[in-house]
Amino acid sequence: MSETLIANAIVERKTDKELYSYQKGAIDQIFDKFETAPEDYHLLYQLPTGGGKTVIFSEIVRQYLKHHNKKVLIMTHRIELCKQTSTMLTSFGVTNKVVDSKANLDDQEQYSCFVAMVETLNNRLQDDKLDISDVGLVIIDEAHYNSFTKLFKFFENSFVLGVTATPLSSNKDLPMKDNYDELIVGETIESLIENEFLARAEFYSYNMGLTSLEVGSNGDYTVKSSEDLYNNSQMLSKLLEAYEKHSKGKKTLIFNNGINTSLHVYETFRAAGYPIAHLDNTATKKQRKTILKWFNMTPNAILTSVSILTTGFDEPTIDTIILNRATKSLTLYYQMIGRGSRILNNKSTFSVIDLGNNFHRFGPWGADLDWQTIFKSPNFYADRLLSDEELESNFKWEMPEELRAEFAKSDEVYFDIKETYVDSIKNGESSKVVLERSIAQHARICVENSEDVYDALALSKMLGPDIDDRIQRYAKCISKSTYNFLKWLTDDYHKKLSTHLRQNFDTIYEDIHGRPPEE
Repeated sequence: MSETLIANAIVERKTDKELYSYQKGAIDQIFDKFETAPEDYHLLYQLPTGGGKTVIFSEIVRQYLKHHNKKVLIMTHRIELCKQTSTMLTSFGVTNKVVDSKANLDDQEQYSCFVAMVETLNNRLQDDKLDISDVGLVIIDEAHYNSFTKLFKFFENSFVLGVTATPLSSNKDLPMKDNYDELIVGETIESLIENEFLARAEFYSYNMGLTSLEVGSNGDYTVKSSEDLYNNSQMLSKLLEAYEKHSKGKKTLIFNNGINTSLHVYETFRAAGYPIAHLDNTATKKQRKTILKWFNMTPNAILTSVSILTTGFDEPTIDTIILNRATKSLTLYYQMIGRGSRILNNKSTFSVIDLGNNFHRFGPWGADLDWQTIFKSPNFYADRLLSDEELESNFKWEMPEELRAEFAKSDEVYFDIKETYVDSIKNGESSKVVLERSIAQHARICVENSEDVYDALALSKMLGPDIDDRIQRYAKCISKSTYNFLKWLTDDYHKKLSTHLRQNFDTIYEDIHGRPPEE
């Protein structure tokens, strides 16, 4: 799409039935395929969350019915999307019938457009209750879900249009290229941001220890291992601290992997005096409606949730998204963050707090991904993602701000265990010199910020987390990490650091200040 065309789209501020220039361009591309490709062609269209996929295919339906003497069927995977789609079609002047579990199909001949949830449609087709002999166009919303593929056999002579923000299958064993002949890539997130269609994400990413997480049969982290990690008091405290630092008083949506985690989050924030509600898929329609209305009307509301708000949920007033979970799904990563990207009045940015190393795993939301390559070679993309151990090996330990303030007189407090280990091996030294040099560096920063040895010893006792990190890195270097060994190394480190300070405080102090400490 040309720069001029994008610029023109800014002027064309929309009503419910108006289209932006980039949306019109996409419609033209898709109709070109209607005219030139075989009638059973499978076409996939990609557009970021918030770009208006439903608007685009609603206009496509309107034009298709106007120029073709065939019917249209739209499939969704959730009832909320089904209803939203029906409402949007109606606003475009397309009379449609929702095929849900309670629908009476006696009048189906009166309709040329049907909207159905995939499982309900499958049941109706299996029972031969819906006549699809005259369906010329099938549109699949959120096409990356694989639940739709079982229905393709019913539409062997129909043109299939799949739409998705992320053309990467939810099941790596069922790549989208096996079900679609071609991908059309829409506007990038960056261009939509630049032209004020989406808000820009400001990231706050924390380095998390996630190696205890386990991957399930679906390729993502299991709920059990996620809850075992995220339910502990340390992780809940980190979540609360991150909220208070980056989002306090702002409308916040928190995503979790597991109902128990979300409930723990709810209790933690409620105990801290913050307005919060919890929502999961066990809520009734009435409860869900009440909670979402409260969330919309309350400026500083916090909503902690489990998965269900990743699609079919638009709340432009959201200021912050918190990823209180890790995922291996690029699609889920984009869906969660996309909930905060809707523009509203003067809102041009929103915050993302990442507590799952997702930023390190996938890169920034809105990065210039090559969707064509991902579509054609999904395994190549997935295989290039770093494991949690690889990710965490690149993390640099950073002292919390309060602790760093205790070492304010030191220009640098970081010590690179891995680099020191590599140098020691190159020089033919024993690996034990790594911890000896680490202890010497710890002692020096303690002395730099102390007036006497007692101050230095007190500071050394604050270094527990830093010492734990160094021991973990050292153990990985020497490939020996049993629990008993790590515990022995840690205890030994603390003892040797204390001894080193007691024996060498005066010498280190004089080396730093050029004079001995005062008596």
